[in-house]
Amino acid sequence: MVPSALNRKLLRDLVAMRGQALAIACVIAAGIAMFVAYLSNFGSLENTRQAYYERQRFADVFATVTRAPARLRDRIAAIPGVSVVETRVVADVVLDVPGLDEPATGRLLSVPAAGRPRLNDLHMRSGRWVSADRADEVIASEAFVEAHGFALGTRIYAVINGRRRALTIVGVALSPEYVYSIRPGELVPDPKRFAILWMEHDSLASVFDMEGAFNEVSLGLARDASADAVIADLDRLLEPYGGRGAIRRAQQFSNWSVENELTQLRTFGFFVPLIFLLVAAFVLNIALTRALALQRPQLAALKALGYSNRELAWHYIKWALVIAGAGAVLGIALGIWLGSAMLRLYNLYFKFPLLAFDLSAGVMLAAVGIALASAAIGAFSAVIRAVRVSPAEAMRPEIPIRYRHSAIETAWVRRRLSTTTRMILRNLERQPVRALTTIVGIAFAAAILQVGFSLLDAMDRLMTNQFSVAERQDMTITFVEPLSPAARFAVSRLPGVLRVESERIVPVRLRAGHRVRTLGITGLPPDPDLKRPMNRDLRVMRPSREGLVLSAILARVLAVAPGDVVTVEVLVGSQPTREVRVAGVVDDIFGISAYMELDQLHSFLREDALLSGASLIIDPARERELTRALKQQPALSGIAAKHVVLENFRKTMAENMGLMLTFNVAFAGVIAFGVVYNAARVSLSERSRELASLRVLGFTRAEISIILLGELAILTLMALPVGAVIGHVLTALLVRASESEIYRFPMSLTPRMVALSALTVVVASIVSGLLVRRRLDRLDLVGVLKLRE
Repeated sequence: MVPSALNRKLLRDLVAMRGQALAIACVIAAGIAMFVAYLSNFGSLENTRQAYYERQRFADVFATVTRAPARLRDRIAAIPGVSVVETRVVADVVLDVPGLDEPATGRLLSVPAAGRPRLNDLHMRSGRWVSADRADEVIASEAFVEAHGFALGTRIYAVINGRRRALTIVGVALSPEYVYSIRPGELVPDPKRFAILWMEHDSLASVFDMEGAFNEVSLGLARDASADAVIADLDRLLEPYGGRGAIRRAQQFSNWSVENELTQLRTFGFFVPLIFLLVAAFVLNIALTRALALQRPQLAALKALGYSNRELAWHYIKWALVIAGAGAVLGIALGIWLGSAMLRLYNLYFKFPLLAFDLSAGVMLAAVGIALASAAIGAFSAVIRAVRVSPAEAMRPEIPIRYRHSAIETAWVRRRLSTTTRMILRNLERQPVRALTTIVGIAFAAAILQVGFSLLDAMDRLMTNQFSVAERQDMTITFVEPLSPAARFAVSRLPGVLRVESERIVPVRLRAGHRVRTLGITGLPPDPDLKRPMNRDLRVMRPSREGLVLSAILARVLAVAPGDVVTVEVLVGSQPTREVRVAGVVDDIFGISAYMELDQLHSFLREDALLSGASLIIDPARERELTRALKQQPALSGIAAKHVVLENFRKTMAENMGLMLTFNVAFAGVIAFGVVYNAARVSLSERSRELASLRVLGFTRAEISIILLGELAILTLMALPVGAVIGHVLTALLVRASESEIYRFPMSLTPRMVALSALTVVVASIVSGLLVRRRLDRLDLVGVLKLRE
């Protein structure tokens, strides 16, 4: 099949402009690569999660209770809408793990010896089920086993009810409840120090005096059931037994964490590629506008030969579509590679039986469609303007720019500026629209780089603010049950403890109209020094005696502001329900929190002074001695050393967010090069005859290089402050769009980040200039002696 004349012309044009076409295609490829990587990971995680939950019968409602009799199970099953009930015993204990100096935390969960749980079933990876005849057997979570390199038969030791007891690992499993598992008080998974251990029900119940009782219940609901109605009925049944409030699946911590990650993937998957593709459309518009200006004679000839405006418009739009198609293919290939790398990281923290990269046909078609649409939109206005010119008008050369005196032509300026400098400034003055479009294109490149660098810097600030300013303790301990203030003095006498600051955490349900959140109110001293609620701008917000201090994101969820009243339903003790005023809002970094002054919290609960845990300052030289002592404390359910938490957090953020942001910065660098190179090549195409004429008149290669590249340098320098402003706006929008209930980036826009993005653009400009400079050496000096007509 012989290609048409216009298609042959299209191929010749693309070959002639291959440098510019490649630069634009790379910009499109960068946007498409991130679109594919983010959304394919979103689809892979979402589909895997849904299939896993269905296969393992993940519960719809969860509730915790202090101690409820087993006979209550039948009454729970009779609640309208409940289809399946599963009760069990759960307890957190301190573990002494071989090869680990500091104590670990183990969560013991009971499972039936005969049969499998009807809800939240385990996915066995290896080994066997626990036996009713062996009270020391446990099934361990795969992450814990892999982190230590344990084999079946390995023994670990737990402090249970004040006694050190050996537990033997007979199986390795995964659970839909612990796809993402974090021990209490920490921010990221630490599989070395947090183990999920499943134990035969009667064996676990006997050691915690829970025979014929349970302290956790999970429900499966019928399809048409009202979750709110079921939760209300369940809470009424559990209230006399210390019920702590039922929650939906959406609020279950592991599922909530995965959902937040999915939300961020979806946000990044649309927001970041959108910026890249808008820049690509803008660059295409500039390139095609200038290319069509150079092809005015060809356009006139084609019209004279009978080609219609529609045929010519489609011909030039195809020019953009071919480039976009090439960019889409390259972007999809890069997106598959980047998405696979991202998914390998997700496999480290989200524990599914199989989490494989899945690029759906829908994502590929959407990627191609978006690339082609952005190219068509970018090319449309330029093409329409060009094809509307009549053939007679297009046959004539463009009307020369009217000469007029300007500030550059004054005698004062002529005496102080060289000829080449005046030529550069004169050309910029006479082509303000062209100069402005180039400035905007380079500014967007600088802005995107600034966004990437700022988010990388925000990660460092996030860690510094949280672990050096907001939380200044060396270690945090959590008690199994709230203890009297005497526990504080007992802790202070432990070896290596220099200072103790206690706290009280009370599980509550906050209501504001129809909006509800279940969390813990943290009671702190009037002037806390070790663990302090802190805004992202490092302003300390002290707990109030007048009401609650809420996280800003929690206030948004509940749609409340300082001065508003929320309903607090306490989920422990006598479970009072009271109206409490919101005394303040703290724009913090992690999680959703509510704070109250410690004595006021005790008064609110009408309880004696009780403590849930403490923050410690310790002597680093005696840390090992202290951890050995803490392993023997039966009253403790959790111990977290800050240096370990910080190390895990830094590793997680560096691997996860670091990978994504590094690629964002790399792709932004591609945009910077593509925009600057395209601007330089277009300027060379427009001015090649002029520059060659100057060479004939005696100008040196260095002088004509200064004329072309000096103009590009001035435009680049003018674009940098514009890019800084645009970058600030985009960073603020992305920080706001990426906020989740797990963590929020602090807004970080330092002079260092602005300078770094500017330096990258300058380097890209220099590289682009050097590439264009080589073409200046090959100018056709003979061709300029011929008449253009």
